[in-house]
Amino acid sequence: EAFAPGEAFALAQRLEIHHTPKHGSWLNIAEIELSALSRQCLDRRISDLDTLNTELTAWQHTTNTNQRGIDWQFTTDDARTRLRHLYPKD
Repeated sequence: EAFAPGEAFALAQRLEIHHTPKHGSWLNIAEIELSALSRQCLDRRISDLDTLNTELTAWQHTTNTNQRGIDWQFTTDDARTRLRHLYPKD
């Protein structure tokens, strides 16, 4: 409604919609990764942007190669037990 139809369509074509969970699990993963980056790579003073980019690229390559996962403590069985009031009755 704010734009002319042609302009609105052009803007809509530039958008890419991604589903994100309603509750913060994806945010938890992002915070964990940023914390790991801070501890493992950015734990010292880096003098220039080129060195920073080199360090970040090396850290990212190592992290992606290792393919570590997240060890969730709250399992599906826990959810079914604790949140049973949200599940339909059979």
